[in-house]
Amino acid sequence: DLRLSHRLLETYHSNVIAVIGQSVFGLEVYKELRKEGHTIVGVFTIPDKDGKADPLGAEAEKDGVNVFKFPRWRLKGKGIPEVVQVYKATGAELNVMPFCSQFIPMEVIDHPAHGSIIYHPSLLPRHRGASAINWTLIHGDKKGGFTVFWADDGLDTGPILLQRECDVEPDDTVNTIYKRFLFPEGVKGTVDAVRLIAAGNAPKIVQPEEGATYEGIQKKDNAKIDWNQSAQVLHNWIRGNDKVPGAWAEVDGQKVTFYGSSLLDSGATAIGQPLEIPGASQPGLVSKAGLMLFGNDGKALLVKNLQFEDGKMIAAARYFSSGSSASVELTEEEKTFAEQMRGVWKSILTNVDAIEDSTDFFKSGAASMDVVRLVEEVKLRASGCQLQNEDVYMNTTFQDFIQMCVKKLRGEDDEEELVVDYKNINNMTIRMPHQLFVNGEFVDAEGGKTYKTINPTDGTAICDVSLAQASDVDRAVAAAKEAFEEGEWGKINPRDRGRLLYKLADLMEEHQEELATIESMDSGAVYTLALKTHVGMSIQTFRYFAGWCDKIQGCTIPINQARPNRNLTFTKKEPIGVCAIVIPWNYPLMMLAWKTAACLAAGNTVVLKPAQVTPLTAMKFAELAARAGFPKGVINILPGSGALVGQRLSDHPDVRKLGFTGSTEIGKHIMKSCAVSNVKKVSLELGGKSPLIIFSDCDMDKAVRMGLSAVFFNKGENCIAAGRLFVEENIHDQYVKRVVEEVKKMKIGDPLDRSTDHGPQNHKAHLDKLVEYCQTGVREGATLVCGGKQVSRPGFFFEPTIFTDVQDHMFIAIEESFGPVMILSKFKSGDVDEVLRRANATEYGLASGVFTRDISKALYVSEKLNAGTVFVNTYNKTDVAAPFGGFKQSGFGKDLEYYSKHRKNTTLF
Repeated sequence: DLRLSHRLLETYHSNVIAVIGQSVFGLEVYKELRKEGHTIVGVFTIPDKDGKADPLGAEAEKDGVNVFKFPRWRLKGKGIPEVVQVYKATGAELNVMPFCSQFIPMEVIDHPAHGSIIYHPSLLPRHRGASAINWTLIHGDKKGGFTVFWADDGLDTGPILLQRECDVEPDDTVNTIYKRFLFPEGVKGTVDAVRLIAAGNAPKIVQPEEGATYEGIQKKDNAKIDWNQSAQVLHNWIRGNDKVPGAWAEVDGQKVTFYGSSLLDSGATAIGQPLEIPGASQPGLVSKAGLMLFGNDGKALLVKNLQFEDGKMIAAARYFSSGSSASVELTEEEKTFAEQMRGVWKSILTNVDAIEDSTDFFKSGAASMDVVRLVEEVKLRASGCQLQNEDVYMNTTFQDFIQMCVKKLRGEDDEEELVVDYKNINNMTIRMPHQLFVNGEFVDAEGGKTYKTINPTDGTAICDVSLAQASDVDRAVAAAKEAFEEGEWGKINPRDRGRLLYKLADLMEEHQEELATIESMDSGAVYTLALKTHVGMSIQTFRYFAGWCDKIQGCTIPINQARPNRNLTFTKKEPIGVCAIVIPWNYPLMMLAWKTAACLAAGNTVVLKPAQVTPLTAMKFAELAARAGFPKGVINILPGSGALVGQRLSDHPDVRKLGFTGSTEIGKHIMKSCAVSNVKKVSLELGGKSPLIIFSDCDMDKAVRMGLSAVFFNKGENCIAAGRLFVEENIHDQYVKRVVEEVKKMKIGDPLDRSTDHGPQNHKAHLDKLVEYCQTGVREGATLVCGGKQVSRPGFFFEPTIFTDVQDHMFIAIEESFGPVMILSKFKSGDVDEVLRRANATEYGLASGVFTRDISKALYVSEKLNAGTVFVNTYNKTDVAAPFGGFKQSGFGKDLEYYSKHRKNTTLF
């Protein structure tokens, strides 16, 4: 009944194309069109989001193609003349719209000689509209597919150019059908459509009205489950809303969303605990396999995951318990696979009489080449089970190995077993674990003790976090010790260890926006800074140390007794064992990365205590480490108080090394405890009062810009912040005027606002100390030029502050503020040695800086400054390949870099 319009286009070898759209799908279509030899005269995509370009636009820019990022094409239903004119100037002869979320005016649609074509993920005229894939599943269609059609002024009503269909699998979700068919075949189909146009063979088949359907966008409000339906209909409704917006129902008085539905065979039974569901024909059953639900026809379906109204998601099997997950029960097909693998193990372990569930692969004589063979044997028998070598090292008994393989075959990974909170913030849904992470699991603290972590932007509670007790420390250290001494971590070769670190870094990069959002919310860091520095450098750190894993070498030493017995002495660098790490609150994730990456690269295990006021990115890190595949016990995270958790780690006899970043006072106490307990190794990065010397021959613009950064970077909560600026007297007043002008331009506000320069201080107690610090400066006679008080708004905001006329004896000249407070003092013109004496007149020696155009002066001053880092004509320039640490009471031992020596790092610009 379809009417075919045979309008032949002139034959030519390639098209002149404008690509209008977005997303990875649009990117792949664009790449294939270029491979086909088509000329792309313009790519029209969406504006950058949070400073990140859409993949389509980013790729086109690399290729030198003109990219346009209009926020809109129409205004009040009419095309914006300036936008339309820019489009027409490209000279496009065909518009290709692979995935476009914007409304394109008809004068653009109709302008090209060959018109416009659009990709749509359904078999039109069925399922017109934005949620086509959802409705394909909701209606239980046996066939799905996509359409490439000619754009017209209707909603997905234009003539059909090309269609391709696929079978809809019984348990397909939006994600599975998209990845299996709609994405890969859709890219090919769109390119084929362009090929037909180029050849002059592109049909225009008018869409029939018979069978046409239009359904609206699926939203949470209309995704509620109606239980008075058959199991098949319930299953289709749940999978058709999986994962967005999520089908839900009321259970135990709250909204519960259901994910991961599969239809069970007729007569399926399960042993489980009943769960009353209002409106359902009979109670559900919580079993080891998940939650069994029943339709009004008596048939059943199974859901794997549940999400609660507060955002927490769990495996459905754990509805009544958040304890350790039970072993999965094997189906008959899985039992057959297990017996096949038992035969494979027997063929490898020829010296073993029989393969029992407790048989250990390595203890029975397997070597590294056997691991490779085993992985390949699994792939031959179960292509859906994609193993890595480390999976074998982490599941060495036959029973553990089979359980791991079956979970992978079912698509169940550790991520689904982790209980986390979900929150919608910063235009994204973020997952926030909130329990202790011990021996590979998120668990409650002893006695279920918790505390609230506070958002410094408004002073409200973010969530309840488990509060570790002394017994929890003992449990975590025991897990770390067992993982080091008895577990598979010590058996993994260094290269495989590096591969795990690389995988973790990749996961952190994949979740960098989520990590930055959590960091910003929990610590008050401006989001853009959190993304670039807090998270960005953390990723770089793990990648840097991943590369060192297989390059840690000893040496050979010639000795006096080498002849005539040909004796040889060699050194071997070995991991220490359990390392405790106690980190501060100013850079929660970055400080974790600086210390943890090196420990793991060397083969140690870790027990880490994040700062009590900023635990959340550490907990998120634990989730990603579990997903990366780190063995249980290698990484343990214990949020809690320093007096209890930190002290117990310092005293613990099984901890062999402790790394601490924090105050000098606490560092001294830790050092004493480490010595008295078991003489454990210790590295300390402590307080600072870093001097910055600005000479009159400096580049003034740079000195102002970098001086502001030296003080106000990360709200002044920066261990290497310039605690005191010495400015040569003949430029002092000019310099003060310039920095005051710039400080007054700073925007104070919500750290998630991309235009904010200065967010809230980390927590209330710190804010109060800054107020008191500035009051002391005023009392002692320093001149308060600007700032010095709390901002009048909710949250812990403090005004950027500048003091001048600061004398050497004053409290603010001696003590660190650790906040946005610039301390300015004059020094006599030309008196280099005197200003060096004043700059070095402190018990701290973490960092320092100098600004001058005179290279001889710069080298002389950098040599004489007693600090672990000296910045020359720059500031805050740290890198993972450069050592970081202090002199004097700023501590000892270095973070970053391969070596750990007492030496000075000088960074010049």
